[in-house]
Amino acid sequence: MFKNKLITASLLALAVVSCSSTDDEEAYDYVAELVEIEEQFSPDEIWSDGIGEGISGHFSTLRPTVAYNKIFTASREGHAVAYDLESGDEIWYADLSDIHDERGFFDNRRNARVNGGPVTGINKVFYGTENGELFALDAETGELVWEAKLKGEVVSAPAVDAGYVIVNTTSGVMHAFNAETGEEVWMVEQDIPALTLRGTSTPVIASGGVLVGTATGQLSVFLLETGQQGWSVEVGEPSGTTELQRVIDVDAKPIAYGDKVYAIAARGNLVAIELRNGSIAWKRQYSSYRQISLDRNTIFLTDVKGHVYAVDRNNGLEKWSQLSLTNRGVTGPVVVGDYVVVGDTEGFLHWIDQETGEFVARFYVNGSGIYTTPVVHEDIIYVQARNGDIVAVETPELEN
Repeated sequence: MFKNKLITASLLALAVVSCSSTDDEEAYDYVAELVEIEEQFSPDEIWSDGIGEGISGHFSTLRPTVAYNKIFTASREGHAVAYDLESGDEIWYADLSDIHDERGFFDNRRNARVNGGPVTGINKVFYGTENGELFALDAETGELVWEAKLKGEVVSAPAVDAGYVIVNTTSGVMHAFNAETGEEVWMVEQDIPALTLRGTSTPVIASGGVLVGTATGQLSVFLLETGQQGWSVEVGEPSGTTELQRVIDVDAKPIAYGDKVYAIAARGNLVAIELRNGSIAWKRQYSSYRQISLDRNTIFLTDVKGHVYAVDRNNGLEKWSQLSLTNRGVTGPVVVGDYVVVGDTEGFLHWIDQETGEFVARFYVNGSGIYTTPVVHEDIIYVQARNGDIVAVETPELEN
């Protein structure tokens, strides 16, 4: 049995916001209305398609990924698809709910509960599930190469590099597999508190180590070859007296850049850490469970209230803040040329000027909402909505 009690990220996010000592307690549940903006351009839809029922109302970190001139994605129930990047034409399809083609005509469909990935490497695409499964499919054909059982649910993307696949689970168990064969190389168990966010950190492989955030508010490094733990740094900072007020998960994927790694906690801090020895270069008070992005010398982040910030990566000083999307379920930011783009729960994409923090454009995807950070490849944005629609969007000013 799992020791931890998991609750949904959406409910706990509201609790994190409402319980913070720095928040306006009367306004924490206020959802900002969209303000009129002077649009500098009109983004264009290149192609779109739908995949199953998407994720519906479930918590999910599923998001497309681009590799091998394809874009790979999936739905929660188990539809896995590879699309042609330019046309959106389907290249292959796989059913992860019946990967061995054993379901009979009268059998009920089994929900694959796909939630981790997809990610790619060594000409394979990897998917993790809440059923405790990891699938490795051939990136060219969609055929199953290998599969593995895990000790816990997978609710974040695995990491693939240097011939390894690293998978973090909600039970606190992290697995390392040989990416080519599926053989388990090592497994480590991490402590899980009684109450956590419905989420886990996506691992990052860098400099011979595996960087991963923990439910206890730390960023830790493990040796890639053996799983032996190295340094561990406090990122989360509990406040208040109740268990709920002291939830400090580090669920956002850390960013390794140069000699530093940047991490953020759901309650606590944005921290710059020396990759070599784990010493803290600087620390600033921001709280988020969303993906952070880095472009040149600027870190972009969305906090638990939906506010978007630009922070200097060298010293942690804030460059600008955009506070107009309060409580709109704003995704993590992604960089497109000179702009930062975020999605929201009503299905809008918002373009923000990197230098000023001002809105410059808006695009409506659909009313089911955007739930994860969009993906960018060669200045094209690929975004997946809750209902399974996947849309490719171009920013006109980036045309050559």
